[in-house]
Amino acid sequence: MSEIKTFPFNKEDFNQIREYKFGHNWPVVYIIEDKNEVYIGQTVNAYYRSKQHFENPDRSKLKEIHIITDEEFNVSAALDIESWLIQYISADGKFILQNGNGGLKNHNYYDRVKYKTKFELAWENLREMGLVKNTLEDLKNSDLFKYSPYKSLTEDQFLVAKQIFKDIQKNEYNTFVVNGKPGTGKTILATYLFKYLKEKDETKNLKIGLVVPMASLRKTIGKVFSKIKGLKSSMVIGPNDVVKEQYDLLIVDESHRLQRRKGIMGYGSFDQVNKKLGLDNSGNQLDWIMKSSKHQIFFYDENQSIKPADVRPEDFRKLNTKKYELNSQMRVEAGEEYIKFIEDIFDLKTPKQNSFKNYDFKIYDDADKMVSSIKEKDKKHKLARVVAGYAWPWHTKPGSRSTQKHDIEINGLKLIWNSTAQDWVNSPNAINEVGCIHTVQGYDLNYVGVIIGPEFSYDFENKKFKVDKEKYFDTNGRNGITDPNELERYVINIYKTLLTRGIKGTYLYVCDENLRKYLKEKINTESLIKEIIKEKEQISPYSKEIIGIPLVGSAPCGEPFLGETNTEEVIMVEKSKIRPGFNYFILRAIGDSMNKAGINDGDLVLCRQQLKADTGDRVVALLGDNVTIKIYDKKDGRRILLPKSTNIIHKPIIPNENDSVQGIVQEVIKII
Repeated sequence: MSEIKTFPFNKEDFNQIREYKFGHNWPVVYIIEDKNEVYIGQTVNAYYRSKQHFENPDRSKLKEIHIITDEEFNVSAALDIESWLIQYISADGKFILQNGNGGLKNHNYYDRVKYKTKFELAWENLREMGLVKNTLEDLKNSDLFKYSPYKSLTEDQFLVAKQIFKDIQKNEYNTFVVNGKPGTGKTILATYLFKYLKEKDETKNLKIGLVVPMASLRKTIGKVFSKIKGLKSSMVIGPNDVVKEQYDLLIVDESHRLQRRKGIMGYGSFDQVNKKLGLDNSGNQLDWIMKSSKHQIFFYDENQSIKPADVRPEDFRKLNTKKYELNSQMRVEAGEEYIKFIEDIFDLKTPKQNSFKNYDFKIYDDADKMVSSIKEKDKKHKLARVVAGYAWPWHTKPGSRSTQKHDIEINGLKLIWNSTAQDWVNSPNAINEVGCIHTVQGYDLNYVGVIIGPEFSYDFENKKFKVDKEKYFDTNGRNGITDPNELERYVINIYKTLLTRGIKGTYLYVCDENLRKYLKEKINTESLIKEIIKEKEQISPYSKEIIGIPLVGSAPCGEPFLGETNTEEVIMVEKSKIRPGFNYFILRAIGDSMNKAGINDGDLVLCRQQLKADTGDRVVALLGDNVTIKIYDKKDGRRILLPKSTNIIHKPIIPNENDSVQGIVQEVIKII
């Protein structure tokens, strides 16, 4: 069982740690804190490491050390739990972390799921101790967690970060482009790199800015930076802000959303910036960044360019850059196969795979049912949202002269567009609204319900997609476009982006009948229905109400009395398994005499204390000094205990007069 032991963090009391059974020569994770600041680490010698930390002025002012360990801990588990603690405590907001963020990397090892469960239980213990405030589930859905610079990196993210750091030092390249499809963690790596570079001695004095073109995402990341020691919200800037100062390095997230002088608002101010930088009216925000910084890192996905105002891909290709690729899928639980599935559909290819074992993908024939399903998912998982292509006018927009109370109507279903453009995903009424591409690009959702509007259809005769410009209401997204292929590409990119927002699942409703028919043919919904596994609620043990039950020995040996002297340890069991009015104990089964009854060697068996049994019950019987688990029966009026085994060596037992039933086996349990 895991335990958390607290010691004073001062030189005079370190001997207490040395005398602690896990104080040296054992993997542990520790939290050192003073109610305001915290340092989190892992070691195999807590005593020696504590003495080292005390020599650090920042650490020596901390007051207590909490050592988290377990008899089953190994170094890999300790590294993982350290990483999880850093990520979640950072997002929790109760403490300011003293930790740097270098070296947080995802890795795998034997029985990792078991240690994740141990961490979840430890987190609940930390909540009871008042060291953390929020549940893990709430933190997972928070922006502070999603965009934290303390996130663990995938292998390719870690290698890119390491190489860019070296490249900046070498000064061989000034410009870097990190290409990545949706969900490959471009924003995570951008925020990680920012903090990492601000901490390293070689780069900490550089003037660095994080450029985020979309105002909503920029505000969200600014809030994250305001909670991180050494970072400020003012370090997160828009493309228009870069010309106010000269930077050593600009890190640009969502670079595909940088603007050029076409289909924008505010031509006059745009022209003034160009003039200030000595550019003519063909200058764009990419040029501004190049002019305002010595080094640049662009996080880019050409296929997420969604309107004419976006800087053209050829402008990025003209740059003298060193390129990197991110490939590991971090957002969608179905992995890279799902991203390829969406790409194939919109590239007029037949997907090789159209069902996903661990992903909830559905096509609806009824928009109302899809919206209702998303609302149900929001109740269970939070962050489930309905989004759509911009195929309906915005009647309810603030300042609109329209008297219409809704924006979207589909077969009697009436919906409204997002009431705010700033952080709409987290706004109070978002579940009752429909977001557009401008509100969700760059964000993660647990579930997304996508409405493909009537502006997008399929021509069976010519075997191609069609876009009806008159039904596409994003004014800035269509003005100035004369080539229908260009508009089609933007609309396709919009739907590709919307359909890759969902972590756990994506629901789809298609307005156009021809397009719906085409997609059903390509996706093969009959196969999908047969193959998809019904969603199971994977509720972690920490979120269930649990109760401790004593493990009092083994069967067939040992006495199952419930006194403390017989208790080997306490096993946590879901309270829902415990019937009111009974006492419970747990035995560890030995041997194979009951393997056909579902009880195998080493199983933990939950038993309720009961002195009477009915025929057919699996009973715990006390035979003299020995305990055994058998099937209770009667023969010729006498009690008989029957084995149920594949091994013929086991024979029926006739109990003596003084032998007794001690309990009834309720079930074999899994350890929580």
